[in-house]
Amino acid sequence: MRLHRIIPAAALVSSVILLGGCSTITNLIGGDQAVRDADTGQVTESGKADAFTIKVGDCFNDQPGEQISDVPAVPCTDPHDNEVYYDLTMPAGDYPGDSAVTDAAKKGCEDAFSTFVGVTYEESTLDYSYLFPTKDSWEGADDRLISCIVYDRSGKVTGSLAGAAR
Repeated sequence: MRLHRIIPAAALVSSVILLGGCSTITNLIGGDQAVRDADTGQVTESGKADAFTIKVGDCFNDQPGEQISDVPAVPCTDPHDNEVYYDLTMPAGDYPGDSAVTDAAKKGCEDAFSTFVGVTYEESTLDYSYLFPTKDSWEGADDRLISCIVYDRSGKVTGSLAGAAR
């Protein structure tokens, strides 16, 4: 699984951070596993969260590295870099290639952006990125999930960006 950042300039430019779910890199974050509330499923205590099991509503911080298997999850009430706002699933079948996966991620995430944030992507001061399956995670872990992530280019936020309308 990879995280792909989209940065608007004259045009959309990609590739600030890539996260790979089939990585052998471990212990980059340190600390224990994130703790979730048994009823709501929300992260209540910071810690590692498997890149394959983060879900809509989860917040996490950036992490350096091209391929990692965990993200540093935090409660959304704590300052954080990213919030998962939408998930989409690629269809079953052979890996369609990086371009097809990233094209689907860009379209799906941008389409869902305005519903979540409250303004269109073009009007927003916020940006989005996405976690997406690699060929290895597609074939080895049956990974088809694309997770859309919203973030503020100016820095960490506290609370959800749902309905931020900025």
